[in-house]
Amino acid sequence: MFGAALPLIMTLDYRCSMKNVKLKSPPQEPKPAKATTRRTGGRTGPRSAYRTAEVEEIFRRFSVQRPEPKGELEHVNPFTLVVAVALSAQATDAGVNKATRQLFAVADTPEKMLALGEERVRDYIKTIGLYRNKAKNVIALSEKLIADFGGEVPRTREELVTLPGVGRKTANVVLSMAFGQPTMAVDTHIFRIANRIRLAPGKTPDEVEAHLLRVIPEHYLFHAHHWLILHGRYVCKARRPECERCVIADLCKSPEKTCDIPAPLVELPPQAISVAARSR
Repeated sequence: MFGAALPLIMTLDYRCSMKNVKLKSPPQEPKPAKATTRRTGGRTGPRSAYRTAEVEEIFRRFSVQRPEPKGELEHVNPFTLVVAVALSAQATDAGVNKATRQLFAVADTPEKMLALGEERVRDYIKTIGLYRNKAKNVIALSEKLIADFGGEVPRTREELVTLPGVGRKTANVVLSMAFGQPTMAVDTHIFRIANRIRLAPGKTPDEVEAHLLRVIPEHYLFHAHHWLILHGRYVCKARRPECERCVIADLCKSPEKTCDIPAPLVELPPQAISVAARSR
């Protein structure tokens, strides 16, 4: 009796047990993984190592430490800023400031610079590397400003890069510092930091610029350029990062870091923000 009913009982049990089971779909060939696509030009590249909330916290701390960061190149107007930034290629800000203090005292407009002449400009900036070629560019850009822009510094990147000796980085600095536009001028400090801490990895300055513009919160973008430069210049140094002085040591994902404890988050005195500010 039981022997005859056993197959029926097992069948019923099997049917009951299968009520809540989802049948698997037929096996399919795996789809190729999608590459991380940048928003600019459709190129691919490594992602930032940080979540959105972590990037927000990084720049919040920078904003507490340096509420109003300033560039260290001395200038008195947009024209002298263009000249100073153009002269700063392969030179230190301190070295440029030393040369331009006297130069800008006698020539702070394109017209005055042309009147001064290339030879005298050379004499003022001879302590700066590549000073002969830079003097030619200063005169040439002064001529172009007068001829094409009425002696005024243009307010677009496309126009700025037409000036002799002015590239994308210089144009971005001028747009940010002279005209208050949120741009990202990638210098050696920013390029190093973006890759070292894996905030915005990239193989070229243009790649790093595009990546930083993507990941930095919009409300921090205006000062982000100076925060990153100053952090790279005084804390996350090229030869040996001073992690014990870093306010983002706990968030940092650099394989080079030597400390996980962040430095006290306090506002730095003005003299630590801008050497140039003291002399103005």
